Amino acid sequence: MKRRSFVSTLAVAGSLLFPSLATAQITPDADEVSEEDGAIVVTGLRGVDRTVAESPVPIDVFSSDDLEAVSYTDTNDVLKTLVPSYTLSRQPISDGSSFIRPATLRGMPTDKTLVLVNSKRRHRAALVTIGGSGTQGPDIATIPTIALKSVQVLRDGAAAQYGSDAIAGVINFLLKDASDGISLEAEAGQFYEGDGFEYRFAGNIGLPLGDNGFVNLSAEYYDADSTNRAEQYCEPWFCVDEYAAQPGNEEFAAAVEGIDTVQPWGRPSLEAVRTFVNAGYTLSDAVELYGFGSYSWSTGTGNFFYRYPGNGTIEPIRREDGSVWTPLEFFPGGFTPSFTGEISDYSMVGGVRGDLSDMLSYDLSARYGRNEISYTLSNTINPSLGPDSPTSFKPGDLINDEFQLQADFVMPFDVGLAGDLNFGFGATYFEEGYELVEGEPLSYAAGPYSSADPWGFCTDDGMATPSGAAIPGLDCSDGDDPVYTVVGVGSNGFPGYSPDFSGTYDRHSYALYGDLSADVTENLFLQGALRYEDYSDFGTELIYKVAGRYEFIDGFAVRGSYGTGFRAPTPGQQGTTNVSTRLPNGFPVATGLFPAGSAVAQALGATPLRPEKSTNYTLGLTGDLGSFTYSIDYYRIELQDRLNAISTISVVDDCDTATDGIQDDCLGFRGNLIDAGVVGAESIGGVFYFTNAFDTVTQGVDIVGSYTTMWSAGRTSVTAAVNYNKSKFDGPVDGLFNDEDQYDFVNFDPKWRGVFTVSHDAGPVGLVVRANYFGKSTNSDGNNAPLVYQTYGSEIMFDVEGSYSLTDLITLSVGARNIFDNYPDKADFEYCCGRVYNSGSTVDWMGGYYYARIRARF
Repeated sequence: MKRRSFVSTLAVAGSLLFPSLATAQITPDADEVSEEDGAIVVTGLRGVDRTVAESPVPIDVFSSDDLEAVSYTDTNDVLKTLVPSYTLSRQPISDGSSFIRPATLRGMPTDKTLVLVNSKRRHRAALVTIGGSGTQGPDIATIPTIALKSVQVLRDGAAAQYGSDAIAGVINFLLKDASDGISLEAEAGQFYEGDGFEYRFAGNIGLPLGDNGFVNLSAEYYDADSTNRAEQYCEPWFCVDEYAAQPGNEEFAAAVEGIDTVQPWGRPSLEAVRTFVNAGYTLSDAVELYGFGSYSWSTGTGNFFYRYPGNGTIEPIRREDGSVWTPLEFFPGGFTPSFTGEISDYSMVGGVRGDLSDMLSYDLSARYGRNEISYTLSNTINPSLGPDSPTSFKPGDLINDEFQLQADFVMPFDVGLAGDLNFGFGATYFEEGYELVEGEPLSYAAGPYSSADPWGFCTDDGMATPSGAAIPGLDCSDGDDPVYTVVGVGSNGFPGYSPDFSGTYDRHSYALYGDLSADVTENLFLQGALRYEDYSDFGTELIYKVAGRYEFIDGFAVRGSYGTGFRAPTPGQQGTTNVSTRLPNGFPVATGLFPAGSAVAQALGATPLRPEKSTNYTLGLTGDLGSFTYSIDYYRIELQDRLNAISTISVVDDCDTATDGIQDDCLGFRGNLIDAGVVGAESIGGVFYFTNAFDTVTQGVDIVGSYTTMWSAGRTSVTAAVNYNKSKFDGPVDGLFNDEDQYDFVNFDPKWRGVFTVSHDAGPVGLVVRANYFGKSTNSDGNNAPLVYQTYGSEIMFDVEGSYSLTDLITLSVGARNIFDNYPDKADFEYCCGRVYNSGSTVDWMGGYYYARIRARF
């Protein structure tokens, strides 16, 4: 481990000194692109702009009008609505994933999709999701929609052009670049259930920068209350209402009286401020300066699992004076830890671009991005401290920062083909850093009650010592006497980062690439790319891609691509550690995630992480029939050494009488954790780590069609986008996943997803109707072997919005998402603790939502 290098510090200082060096226009103005030409795209190409219809790979382009027609305010949700193969789920009681939600594109986790802003890589968030794919990708929610001119979604592997992460595709956010005009928005709404009220204010302004430049500023303020779709906690091991009704529990009953649910399931509360600046200045016909940057701050509060009397946390213990104490003296009705994440995110990009000659164009740039998450826990305790425990903790921070230098060049050659042969080439240098900042000492401290009989009241043979003999009620011969109680270490719900599990993980890399593309004939376009990358922690990799498009007749073409890709595990995925409450078998237990390269994980059988490698295939048809355009694209992604968390290994005290159900050599032996120096090992019930020892095959089809017509009643547009996606293991995985996890990996998410939109404009009146379709899915439960299954039916949810232009400047809109208040099927099993719906599902389970919005443009 080492600290951030001097070159990063220098780059940050330079970015701060020259924030106004800003970006030249990445694409032509919308007014410069005719309807016949279609939307111009740059994503996935080097040195030549093409229309969407002419692209050799599938690309979706959404204008600012398209983005505004979606009622969501979170850019993640906007993409989910517009791109069927982009899926997103709500993540309650999921640590930082409750605030930074992981998504998928074409069945691949977020970190296998490269995110760009103005065609420059966007930095990652500091969050590494706990469990599953261990995703660490950019926080797309930090990009306000009011700052966007358009979004380009490349649904194809492009690692050979852009480097690590672009296995599933590329999302390119292009910022507004107007030098005049003001846009203002205000919106408010809430769910039919009467909760989750939210409001938003946003604005954008374009300003001239001298005679040859622009500065475009965007800002957004957003505030949302939490939601709750739970029922009262009542499980076989503890039922709130039944316990409250028992004699002697009157104080508990009084504490929970009037509380509908001691453990909410829903969306956390959120407050956010998001800003962007984009600017550019033309020095001459051959030189442009550009720069853009962002700052985002947000804070959200969710919750963990409810701690009930006798759950291992709320247990009686004997204090130093021999009296019996229980956390119920702090929390008479038990407690549900409250978890707050404060996220700060900023980025700066600057560069110069232009033409050195008629035969050589260049783009030189530098960028820096940083994301920091600061956690706070309240309404909880460090059980091992007993009555001396505080009830609020700072368990530590997560920080991810990146610095990159990049040089891109394009040379066109006339070699006698139908068009120029464009040679794009370049190089990049990239530094990444990830830091786990130590928490407050009491958040990880191992107090006296982390071991039995801390005050020496009993002897090893069950007799009272002289000090113990004076304690009324003490029975050293009774193993259930509170003197022997052992409770957990650290702030309950999320123990703080101790010095042993804190530190900085850095790496650097550099890359060289070349890209050739040309219209070989009037009907044939070909492209090829080659990229070499060298990582300080993973060595070298050479990847490539070829793509082409052939137009048989006007309005009908075939396109396809073949390429290889890779993704280097991030420093965060290599270094993150976490101990939290999870449900490995439907029952909440303290579960520890440890870095694959750590002594702890090594004792459990882990091996150091390796890069993931992919082979991508696509084959598609595109065409148009008058006003109707369509595309059909098949894809196949073969992913080797896929990174994922193993199934949780149960921690056992006696290997002779228990096994973990996965490994046959008792790697879950508690002694292994103790020998590895894990603080609180005595109270951890499960352990797991990330590995990349298995392969998958993902394949599917994207179908997109659109039709627009003008008639006497106005202009009507109809679009339909459908995705089918299926993944499977490519080889045995019995040593990594139990039967339940294997089944759910393949079957948990719906395989079919569709979005169907009709929009109509008639003078000052506008109407948008959208249907969101989710296909069937099946989930398994392995609590009682053999597995049992539940099939969730298909769902259709309708969104409706109507708008009216009060003047040429002001438009009022009202609408509803899920207007018929449709909910997915309730869960029949597995989902403990008051959970009614499959909370990890990509099918929304919040119910209907209504809103009103006003927009003004000057």
